[in-house]
Order: sequence, then C-alpha cells, then structure tokens
Amino acid sequence: QVQLVESGGGLVQPGGSLRISCAASGNIVSIRTMGWHRQAPGKQRELVAVIVSGDRENYADSVKGRFTISRDAVKNSVYLQMNSLKPEDSAVYYCKLIDRIGGTYWGQGTQVTVSS
Repeated sequence: QVQLVESGGGLVQPGGSLRISCAASGNIVSIRTMGWHRQAPGKQRELVAVIVSGDRENYADSVKGRFTISRDAVKNSVYLQMNSLKPEDSAVYYCKLIDRIGGTYWGQGTQVTVSS
C-alpha cells in the first residue's frame, strides 16, 4: 500500500504565493505520474499539474505561468509552487500518484484558501 501526505496549505491573500508538498511512502512501485488535482465546493475535481515519467510537466490552462510543479525522486515527493494566486484557486488540493502497474493513490487533501 502507498500513502500520500500533503502539507503546506493555508490562507493567502490574492496575488500571494504558497507552496504545497506531497510525500509518498509505503510499497512504492516505479512511479508513472505524480501530481496535483483540486476540487472546489460544488465543482468536479480537476487536474492542476502533473509530472509524467519523471520529467514531462503538464498544466491546466488556468494555472500555466503561475504554478510550477517539481519532484524530488529521492524523497518520493512532489511540490507545487503557486504564485499570483487568485480567489478562484481556492480549493482542496489533492496529491495523486499512479505507478507503472496501474495502482492509483490519492492523498487526503490540503485546503488552499485565497481571500483578502
């Protein structure tokens, strides 16, 4: 089994920055993708950013140029640096890992609130 633990969420003013982290532990088979989704109240969960096969990065159009995903392969961790935050970025952010044998794992989520 694989466990994902997110941290770093909180309250930030519009235009501010925040960095959230996700650490994976447990029986980790080779990672295929690792990244972030988010879900705002009353909305579907959506992809924010993902690292595929360790190096290719994909971003949602709504966060391109503002968010940067990075990964520490030694620590089995992924990070999301969020700059120029907007109120519409407020959501619960979930870490997701897919391994190379088809296992899919989610973290418990971390709340990000952008408000003045």
